[in-house]
Amino acid sequence: MSRECMAVFEPDDGGWSASVPDLPGCYSDSETLAGAQASIREAIVFWLETAKKNGWPTPEPRSNAKLIAV
Repeated sequence: MSRECMAVFEPDDGGWSASVPDLPGCYSDSETLAGAQASIREAIVFWLETAKKNGWPTPEPRSNAKLIAV
C-alpha cells in the first residue's frame, strides 16, 4: 500500500506533537521533530491497517498546506 498523508507538526511542551487531519484520531508525539516524524508514520500505518482489518472506509487525502506570506 502506497499512500501520502499530510501530517502537521507543532512544538508542544518541549517536544513535538503530530497529527494527520485526514485520519481522525491519528496523533503522535515525541521529544524531537525527527522522532515525531517517525512515530506519526507508524501511527498512520497502524491507523490504515486497523481500518482495513475492520472494513472501515479510509478517507481520500483532502488536506493540503501552504505557507502564506504576510
